[in-house]
Amino acid sequence: QDYTWEDHGYSLINRLYPDVGQLLDEKFQVVYNLTYNTIAMHCGVDTSVLRRAIWNYVHCVFGIRYDDYDYGEVNQLLERNLKIYIKTVACYPERTTKQIYTQFWRHFKHSEKVHINLLLLEARMQAALLYAL
Repeated sequence: QDYTWEDHGYSLINRLYPDVGQLLDEKFQVVYNLTYNTIAMHCGVDTSVLRRAIWNYVHCVFGIRYDDYDYGEVNQLLERNLKIYIKTVACYPERTTKQIYTQFWRHFKHSEKVHINLLLLEARMQAALLYAL
């Protein structure tokens, strides 16, 4: 059975520490929904599928998988270098180098890469909270 933030983690943390669940949920939602609707030089792009793939890949790295998500999306949307970067930052942040950072999405803006960092760090925090709760 799935143990998700939305269904279980949020309510449990609110019972243990009132109001923190709301603050954490807002923090996760702000980062998850953050978009300029651009990818590299393309404007007006719906990036929700990409953001969901990154979020779910981070959870997958930590052993959290969802039955209702098609993980084939992850393989279609996330190139190998991006997966390496995500896994390195999420699991071994001390091993992150500029070379790993520059190897993925070479034609993308730094702000888009920073958004990837925000997504993966918040997804990592949520995964850790799910395990702790």
